[in-house]
Amino acid sequence: MRKKKSLTEISALGQYIPMAVHKARRVIDQIRGRSYKETLMILELMPYRACYPIFKLIYSAAANAKHNKGLEKEDLIVWKAEVNKGTTRKKLKPRARGRSYMIKRPTCHITIVLKDISDYETYETLNNREKYLPRNLRLKSSGAVWDKK
Repeated sequence: MRKKKSLTEISALGQYIPMAVHKARRVIDQIRGRSYKETLMILELMPYRACYPIFKLIYSAAANAKHNKGLEKEDLIVWKAEVNKGTTRKKLKPRARGRSYMIKRPTCHITIVLKDISDYETYETLNNREKYLPRNLRLKSSGAVWDKK
């Protein structure tokens, strides 16, 4: 049974993207819970190869929001972002003495869900965005200040 999505959630799904799951997850973890503009800026400046397909998915989800629901791009935040393992492509490479060597190329499926925050009147700044995130995405802080010496 599928969960019914709320009216303000817009998603984009990228399947069979040729990269390892852990390489895509290190980028996804940086953008989860951020605003649309902040996310695009982060993805443009990060030096990882995984940033480009994720950038395209974020851009596509925002275009879906504007075209299908009539929402403004400035009011969107990355509500949910997940990376799942896809199928592994297998190729044979010729080796010495007529033998062959199996090359395995991993793929992944990336799901991006954007949410419209214009419904929330109490949402003042992007710095307070953590209280609107689901509990499992909130950052835990001890309150202590780390001092580098």
